[in-house]
Amino acid sequence: MGPQVPDEPLGSPSDDPELEAVFARSSPADALAAVLTEARMVLAEVRGPLDAELWGSDIVAALGSGGDRADDRADDGDDDQADDPAAAIVAAAEKAATPEALATLIVLGAVGSGTLRDAAREAAGRLAGAGIGRPDWADAIGVPSPGQSWCYGDVAGHQEAVTMTFWYGDQGHVVSVLLDHDEGGAIKDIWVGEAGDILDRTREMARQDPKMLFEMITQADARARLDRAFAAGECPEQPAEASNVASRRAILRTRMALLHR
Repeated sequence: MGPQVPDEPLGSPSDDPELEAVFARSSPADALAAVLTEARMVLAEVRGPLDAELWGSDIVAALGSGGDRADDRADDGDDDQADDPAAAIVAAAEKAATPEALATLIVLGAVGSGTLRDAAREAAGRLAGAGIGRPDWADAIGVPSPGQSWCYGDVAGHQEAVTMTFWYGDQGHVVSVLLDHDEGGAIKDIWVGEAGDILDRTREMARQDPKMLFEMITQADARARLDRAFAAGECPEQPAEASNVASRRAILRTRMALLHR
């Protein structure tokens, strides 16, 4: 049993499985060049802040130990920059000083955490102050309004999906997280999709299936469940689940931060 999202999960405007390989085998300058080349293509397809965040979440995942996990350690200064791809990419993007570089920094400032987020935001501010053009979604990115939350799972308590809605104006999306209680409540899968009528469909599924439990929950309850899930770790089993968890982890963290405690 997993989150039954009626529509296809949303992908970034350019889901590129090669990004992680590029970061792994390239210097920061070469990796940035690859990101900026992709940015020139991706930005033409970005329809709004969510598209930009999906792309940025892929970048954070590709940064690996230098990005998402490095976000939570202290910044030890320039001597460590060569060993920190995230810090090096931010510095190289600021040096490039192009609209694509600024857009990349804005995205990393929205979906990154810790030192990556702070450094990207500061660098983006300096580039914007120098007159580099900002994308029209720059002011909205990272701050959608949280809406309703619910959870559903099997009556035996093996798995549970926690789903939250967020809104950019009248455009809603969901972030749905599958928790495996046989693995201590760890995160097994993550989906991001359009809100549409997912809540109504989920209620209908629960009504028709006596083995399924459904409950509307508060934002604070959703946040508490996901805090416990992050503490329990991650347990994807299938390659697609592992890819989803990695590529959407950054968005999940940013959305959790918006929920009322």
